[in-house]
Amino acid sequence: MNVPFVGLELASPIIAASGAFGYGIEFEDIVSLEQIGGFVTKGISLHPIAGHAAPRIVQTAAGMLNAIGLQNVGVEEFIRRKLPPLSRYPRSNVIVNVFGYQVADYTGVIERLNEAAGIAAYELNVSCPNVHSGGMAFGSDAGELAYLVHQAKTVSTRPLIVKLSPNVTSIANMAKIAAGEGADAISLTNTFLAMSIDAETRRPRLSNITGGLSGPAIKPIALRMVYECARAVSIPILGMGGITTPEDIVEFLLAGATAVQVGTASYADPCAVERLTHGLESWCRSHGVAKVTSLTGALEIPHD
Repeated sequence: MNVPFVGLELASPIIAASGAFGYGIEFEDIVSLEQIGGFVTKGISLHPIAGHAAPRIVQTAAGMLNAIGLQNVGVEEFIRRKLPPLSRYPRSNVIVNVFGYQVADYTGVIERLNEAAGIAAYELNVSCPNVHSGGMAFGSDAGELAYLVHQAKTVSTRPLIVKLSPNVTSIANMAKIAAGEGADAISLTNTFLAMSIDAETRRPRLSNITGGLSGPAIKPIALRMVYECARAVSIPILGMGGITTPEDIVEFLLAGATAVQVGTASYADPCAVERLTHGLESWCRSHGVAKVTSLTGALEIPHD
């Protein structure tokens, strides 16, 4: 079940996704943090953010919408209060999700985190608005993405994962840009921009009006995007989007992912990441798969 990834050794190819696993330490009583591949923290910014007003989560037919608003304690509080307890789990891979509203925010957070111990890698959330481009998200603009990744890689002392936005014309092109500017890996996909309306009240169900769609509904699209990116770049890919079963994980690996992230499933079952780790191990055993790494990119395409 071990998987090498950007110089790290993952105990399994299953990582808890950002936004669904808190800062990691909140799950220590119910999940064996050193038995899963690792986890990605909530997005960390230079300063604390309160997030959007409620309601900010809405259930959908096959998933959920969220508009949390990037609520977090800020980098200083994260280093002071959230990170130290994780030292109890030295074999756990702590990946810190980083975001900002301009490039200096990202680099500022990374430079501060460089001074802290116990962090395995950084994950750049490039779906945030760039104030210098009138609200355009970094991940939706090729030039802005290239500049951000280049600057972040320049200051980073740890492996850099770029979490791509799916709300683009060509996800493969964005993957190429990230890889070309030095990204050590990419993760995809982030949530899809969506909304929900209450027909009775004629009002949006989210206070923010729109939010990010995740869960099983997006899995086929996410799977296609991972497949396209795996054919476009040679750096490792963390696939995610609607994973709820071991078979879902196998599909992402076959499509070209080195490992996966599990997000929305943790809302329904806080132990989902560890449960899926054991489930995948059982699947591999029953299918004669000696090494889970052998599944990556092993999709068989029929030729007539």
